[in-house]
Amino acid sequence: MVRPCKERTICLELKNAYFRPEKFSGQAPDEVVLEVDEIEALRLADLDGEYQEDAALKMGISRATFSNIVKRARQKTAEAVIRGKALRLNCPRFSEKKELR
Repeated sequence: MVRPCKERTICLELKNAYFRPEKFSGQAPDEVVLEVDEIEALRLADLDGEYQEDAALKMGISRATFSNIVKRARQKTAEAVIRGKALRLNCPRFSEKKELR
């Protein structure tokens, strides 16, 4: 039996939810989907430069779970960029919490 997904803290506002290659033949390109926790993990690890332990605490998850999420997000992003696929950002049912800066 699969464990239910733990709710994660997400502190970001998305300006765009879909990115596609500049040039593609008539029909829609293949798509790679990033989930909102993967987007947040990329933001914390790569954009903000957080250590995995600190980033995991901010998201309310274990360091090992954070590591798995960020690895998956990087693989998906690389696939979209290198293979010329569209990248769709999926924003499901996570609680949003505004971050004070």
